[in-house]
Amino acid sequence: MLLSTFVFFTFSFTNITVEETAAVEWLSWEEAAKLNAENPKKIFVDVYTDWCGWCKVMDKKTFNDPKVAAYLKEYFYSVKLDAESRKAINHMGQSFEFREVEGSKRGGIHMLAYSLLEGKMSYPTVVTLNEKYERIAISPGYKEAPMMFNELKFAAEEHYKTTNFKAFMENLKGQ
Repeated sequence: MLLSTFVFFTFSFTNITVEETAAVEWLSWEEAAKLNAENPKKIFVDVYTDWCGWCKVMDKKTFNDPKVAAYLKEYFYSVKLDAESRKAINHMGQSFEFREVEGSKRGGIHMLAYSLLEGKMSYPTVVTLNEKYERIAISPGYKEAPMMFNELKFAAEEHYKTTNFKAFMENLKGQ
């Protein structure tokens, strides 16, 4: 009886731990900037919109993958940025605001999203930045967890300093 109770407790505890690590800890831009000032880390930005179906799929599948979530937590400050948010964001002495754009589903875009994506507004798109807010990569489109993990590893381990992503992936296949 004691053994079965112990096994059940261990199994239950393991499930709780896995579920707790399976969630990405999303921050606002301002929260990430404050944390980065105190303890510099790379920054991962998920640029999305409320109406983007693939953004929702990526939230449900990719960002709930325990390996992806744990890697993001360890190496990045993770930011969710609504590309159509109407809330101004002040960063490094500059105010980024919502601007009206003809043809946009909600009437415009947030200028921080526009800046991060170099004006190529496509959702979902993830952007990785170094500790000084310098862009490492812009990666548009839906990503399954294994591909997202490889992109995170490419940025976090600074492979971008010595190779391009295609060569990095070819090297991974050869291992």
